[in-house]
Amino acid sequence: MDSGTQNSRPALETDTHDVGTRIRRLREERGVSLSELARRAGVGKATLSGLENGTRNPTLETLWAVTAELGVPLAVALGPAPAAPGTAIRGTAVTAVLLEVFEEENVTYELYRLTVPAGTAQTSPAHHEGVTEYITVFGGTLEAGPAGFPLLARPGEHIRWVSDVPHTYAAIGDQDVQASLLIRYPRR
Repeated sequence: MDSGTQNSRPALETDTHDVGTRIRRLREERGVSLSELARRAGVGKATLSGLENGTRNPTLETLWAVTAELGVPLAVALGPAPAAPGTAIRGTAVTAVLLEVFEEENVTYELYRLTVPAGTAQTSPAHHEGVTEYITVFGGTLEAGPAGFPLLARPGEHIRWVSDVPHTYAAIGDQDVQASLLIRYPRR
């Protein structure tokens, strides 16, 4: 299994300048310097600066790391609903298409269509405390969950885990994984 790459297509299919502006605003609202956020999120300062200025197209892993450190769901960085749904975001192996954002009093849910090409894998950074992921597999075999303790799901099966730790997604076998991903973000 290789770490996978997603050809030359952009990682984020939306206006990267708007995403960067939202991330900068969130960072400044929290009184966190660019250097401090980059350190906490485990991304390079130049990468974060490029993201905020709209000159870099961030990967799924980078966006999840930054939004986790800011304590917000990923969709907050993508844009206001209904503009954000339909946005495709690519990681080293995973492509996630945001389908819907659901808001409740103390929880935000993001629903994604997930594709993991056969034989690829990626590790995603921890989300903020208490975030949970629920995956239902429709095609292929998926190994996903906490790094070092992944779970296995075949078509028609589902798995869940608390994703406030680094976690992995891997397509096992010779078939692409098609799945739905529901992320539950408790409000901080």
